[in-house]
Amino acid sequence: MESEATGRHFTVAVFVVWDGKVLLHWHRKLGMWLPPGGHIERDELPDDAAAREVLEETGIRVELVGERREDIRDPVQLHRPAGVQLEDIGPGHQHIDLIYFAEPVGSTDIRDEFSGDKVGWYGPEDWSAMSVNTEVRGWCERALREMEG
Repeated sequence: MESEATGRHFTVAVFVVWDGKVLLHWHRKLGMWLPPGGHIERDELPDDAAAREVLEETGIRVELVGERREDIRDPVQLHRPAGVQLEDIGPGHQHIDLIYFAEPVGSTDIRDEFSGDKVGWYGPEDWSAMSVNTEVRGWCERALREMEG
């Protein structure tokens, strides 16, 4: 099996929007604010990976937002990502990152087991003080514009 530290892997990043804010968490290993996301598991659909990663990292259930054909069921229609980018993670290690937008389904409260992990709803007024990087900030702005505009 290929090492997690080498090769090219498909991943998801999910910008969840609610009430003018975006769901972000502090990634301890990378030392930066990111949307929920991670690797797509073997035999997992990208849509399912996106919802799973948000739930695992924040406790929030989501519904993906974006283009998907609703007029046919076979073949199964998946959401079109808002973006696809190639990220250099380290020497010989890249992520093909599928970017999704989503909205919460049900409660927007961060469950207790996540609240100590620097997870929360943050708006544009918060991002500078948090030192959210330019790439993440750009996706946050686009998600807010497209979902609330």
